[in-house]
Amino acid sequence: MTSAQVDTEKTSGGTSGQTSEEGYERGLGSRQVQMIAIGGAIGVGLFLGAGANIAKAGPSLILMYALAGAIVFFIMRALGELLLYRPVSGSFAEYSREFLGPFFGYFTGWTYWLMWVVTGMAELTAAAIYVHYWFPDIPQWVTALVFLVILFGVNLISVKVFGELEFWFSMVKVTALIGMIVIGLGVLTFGFSSAGDTAAVSNLWAFDGFFPKGVGSSLMTLQGVMFAYLAVELVGVTAGESEDPEKTLPKAINTLPWRIALFYVGALTVILCVVKWTEFAPGVSPFVAAFAKIGIPAGAAIVNFVVLTAALSSCNSGMYSTGRMLRNLADSGEAPAAFKKLSATKTPAFGITVSVLFMGIGVVLNYIVPDKAFGYVTSVATAAGIWTWLMILISHVLYRRAVVAGRLPASSFPAPGGAVCSWIAIAFLLFVTCLIAYDRDSRVCLYVMAGWAAALAAGWTILKNRTPAAPTGPDPELEKVG
Repeated sequence: MTSAQVDTEKTSGGTSGQTSEEGYERGLGSRQVQMIAIGGAIGVGLFLGAGANIAKAGPSLILMYALAGAIVFFIMRALGELLLYRPVSGSFAEYSREFLGPFFGYFTGWTYWLMWVVTGMAELTAAAIYVHYWFPDIPQWVTALVFLVILFGVNLISVKVFGELEFWFSMVKVTALIGMIVIGLGVLTFGFSSAGDTAAVSNLWAFDGFFPKGVGSSLMTLQGVMFAYLAVELVGVTAGESEDPEKTLPKAINTLPWRIALFYVGALTVILCVVKWTEFAPGVSPFVAAFAKIGIPAGAAIVNFVVLTAALSSCNSGMYSTGRMLRNLADSGEAPAAFKKLSATKTPAFGITVSVLFMGIGVVLNYIVPDKAFGYVTSVATAAGIWTWLMILISHVLYRRAVVAGRLPASSFPAPGGAVCSWIAIAFLLFVTCLIAYDRDSRVCLYVMAGWAAALAAGWTILKNRTPAAPTGPDPELEKVG
């Protein structure tokens, strides 16, 4: 880090006074950050959500994943440039606070917290359902509660334990997906198994074409596709606890294209070549269906274990990120001061505990609420995630302006294309938001977000009345270098 950057850390973004040294333990090594980044791109949205989207769009879903993947890469390169300019834990809220003002930092921090809390609710329920596959006599709420307690304990121990558990969760997902791809290629090449006679690349267009339901139906899957990509930004939350962010973060972000190409585009292409798209149905994992078609012994059980791992990995990440975001908000006077405290193991234990209690409410709700609640929860998470990504992109555009004007130092990891790619990504996310508003089933999340925004606005008004002397934005003079 250059001396200019060090000076800037002490001054710019002065709304919170935070630097990269925030009291956290820099306990996440390179291999852990890499696997957290990889695992963030592989989740339940792929393993389960792809089934419903294939039924809606057919083989064209491959193109939708590729398109969304390119946009996600633009988002991550924008975030990467900001992270190397000033690596802090709770980065999204910090950059929103610095470049857009305190209210946007407050709103982004709490909204990202909401995203992970509701995601944790959904993933705990999903994990309990997966366990029910093997142990149907165990009540679903019992399994969800056990997983909640175990992951809570892991996050309280230390960031190293969190990183190690996430490393192995990600390793399971990566190994399983690579295995599926290799087996599928084997079926296509050598024609073995019961799927060998019908497996062919021509399955991508032989049944009513590449866009069997029309381009419009394909575009409508983008909202589900974007949910599958949620959590790739988690690597930004690890910035304050990475051993060497200058090296590990660029490497983790630059490997995103091949991860998307392999695990999403590659895996779906192979599966849709092995099994024609008309054989997939909503509510059934396409990977389970493909293994059943191929006839691999215990294939469904293997995939069920992998999907269970994906759910637990997401919930584990949620507990990690919510605690850090609450501490960031408390440091800025936008959450109770109790969230500032670190435990003896340098974890934000109180913030994690409160977040877990809210996730626990989800266990109760999903015990008494119909199955449709899962879909509502994931749509709310998607809306909150889109807001977070928009704040990253807008902060990046404003940061680039400040660099050009000479008010801030240039990052050592500039995004290719400068702010142009960020503008493209902003337009894309707004388009996806319009698609959500158009869809009758998913637009409910926009109503929830409107209510959430009203609640946060009311909270901000109360906060400002209690602390009228609080800063309203970063001082432009303090942003100047030198």
